[in-house]
Amino acid sequence: MAVHTTACPRNCYSTCALRVTVEHGRITAIDPHEGNRATSEGPCLKGLSYLERVYSPERILHPLRRTATGGFERVSWDAALDLIAERLLTARREHGPQSVFYYTGSGTKGLLNGCGMAFWRRFGGCTTTYGDLCWPAGLEATRLTFGDNRQSAPWDIAEARLIVLWGKNASETNLHQMRFVHQALEQGATLVVIDPRRTPTADRAHLLLQPRPGTDGALALGLAHLLIEAGQVDHAFIRDHVLGFEAYAALVKAWTPARTAETCGVPEGQIRELAELMGKVAPMSLCAGFGMQRYTNAGQAMRAIQALLPLTGNLGKPGAGWVYANLATQIFGPVKDPLDFYPPERPDGVVRVSVSTARLGADMAAQQEPPLKVGWVERGNPACQNPETPAVLRALRALDFLVVVDERLTDTAREAHLILPSKSLFEQTDVIGAYWHAYLQLRQKVVEPPGEVWPETEVYRALGQRLGMTSDDLAFLPAPGDAGVEAWLAARLAPHSITLDQLREGPVLAPGAEPVAFADLRFTTPSGKVELFSEEASARWGVESLPDHHPPVEGGPDGRYPLHLLTPNTKNGIHSQFLPLQVIRQLMPGPSLEMGPEDALARGLGDGDRVRVFNGRGALVLPLRIHLGLRPGVVVACNGFGAEDGGSVNLLSAGRETDLGHGAAFHDNLVDVARA
Repeated sequence: MAVHTTACPRNCYSTCALRVTVEHGRITAIDPHEGNRATSEGPCLKGLSYLERVYSPERILHPLRRTATGGFERVSWDAALDLIAERLLTARREHGPQSVFYYTGSGTKGLLNGCGMAFWRRFGGCTTTYGDLCWPAGLEATRLTFGDNRQSAPWDIAEARLIVLWGKNASETNLHQMRFVHQALEQGATLVVIDPRRTPTADRAHLLLQPRPGTDGALALGLAHLLIEAGQVDHAFIRDHVLGFEAYAALVKAWTPARTAETCGVPEGQIRELAELMGKVAPMSLCAGFGMQRYTNAGQAMRAIQALLPLTGNLGKPGAGWVYANLATQIFGPVKDPLDFYPPERPDGVVRVSVSTARLGADMAAQQEPPLKVGWVERGNPACQNPETPAVLRALRALDFLVVVDERLTDTAREAHLILPSKSLFEQTDVIGAYWHAYLQLRQKVVEPPGEVWPETEVYRALGQRLGMTSDDLAFLPAPGDAGVEAWLAARLAPHSITLDQLREGPVLAPGAEPVAFADLRFTTPSGKVELFSEEASARWGVESLPDHHPPVEGGPDGRYPLHLLTPNTKNGIHSQFLPLQVIRQLMPGPSLEMGPEDALARGLGDGDRVRVFNGRGALVLPLRIHLGLRPGVVVACNGFGAEDGGSVNLLSAGRETDLGHGAAFHDNLVDVARA
């Protein structure tokens, strides 16, 4: 028996440190690792379910090729790689390298992921995406306001006396954070939750506000109005560290409590109560979730929310600040070596970055000179998870040849001409960062890959050799074998004075990690101050320099579709990962639609009824669940379920970008519901 230190690399706040027990070459236990102070209580159910995920009979263990009848047959690695090489060479010869489309999602984190794009540059280039499905509107809003995406250590929130969880259901999506929230509550802190639905997070809240979806910016402006009107602002902090206060004060003057209440659908008394808390209780930590920045007006809304912190002087001290994204571990950048980018005399190395992740289907179809002919998808499931599923499926099916790398038969893999099996987190060593805490962690190899599973680095090596790449061309890859991978990682850690031996012992805080963000009150904005007025916001994104509120594109009932559909994550999965596992299905057998009793009664619907959720883009049939904590006019269906469960929620969403950051505006989504 051996016990190894490793970490979960999923796209999740926690990025838990783990101790993994291996007996006779098989994983038998997954336990907490106390070295990560943020996640010392151990993994959630998803983390524990790796025992099933790794050894699932549904796991793909061999290359699979589509048959003439639409099924899949097992083929050898030689046959698979020969076929891919033939298709790639043909596409490059007849249409140019940009006819190859490379799509990578965020299904797993790790330094070795950078080898993918390095490979396609050596191929001569490709076409790829820009933007992100997850959080870019909030990232860009934070950068414009504060200059950098920094936040205090996760445990610092325990020092807050007022905690505002704005659009974040931490009890289900960031459960380790709730331990520190509970510590604050035990010391007398006040918890406020802002969310259109009552979630488990709100059960311990002193105040719950349920605004109309897409009106968070208006609520923030109304709160600022009351704070300034009451003189409950930190004038010294504003004088020394804030740009644009006078203009901002003039803007929010129009956002009276009555106007704010009408716009947001929140009682005026609740708005006044929250403003009074913000004005009198300190320190305040303001923690925003990802879902509330998935509207077409989301970036400006996030800027308006952020403004509440400098107005009240809640920056740079314990228990105070903005909690959204901590990029302290993002210290490596892309793979860097002399071969990473072709020199100017090799123009065939150009990567065409021209497909918006939010508008994936439409933008893929629009590519010309050359059009897309071959696709490669890894670490993602766009047929299920990207907006506007019908357009994505049309674009994938229009390709002459599609390769998908995955552990299981996802919606996207079902569209492939060739599926390559991917490793699990336990089958190749890598170094991973995080975006809630500041720990770097070693994701150690603890078992050998099953069947004929190859690490992606070895897939790229074998494919490159078939494409005529030399050993110099492939020097960006680690040398074959475990020792080669460790040497590759060690070389990238060395400039940061971190060793693999340190990481084998447990998590290591990244260089420059801060217990309290912005404690020096230095902001890397153009002015060196917190910018409520941002010229860059206007110049770069075409929005107003001040974060005013405008309704999202689908901001309210339009007569045909009176209900606002939210598609949040579920505690039982990470997007489309984990949900098919039997241990998860025991708790969540399948998707459903949540609706409040008032909206259900108006349609003659009851709990358990089969209902049709529809708009002009598509329809989905789901069982109905009555949810007593939903505000009227809002329905909820968790994302992540796909074709095997009747279809993705993205059959209903539109391919639209957020106002800042090229994010995906999933929640601009009006629907109606009727009995199926």
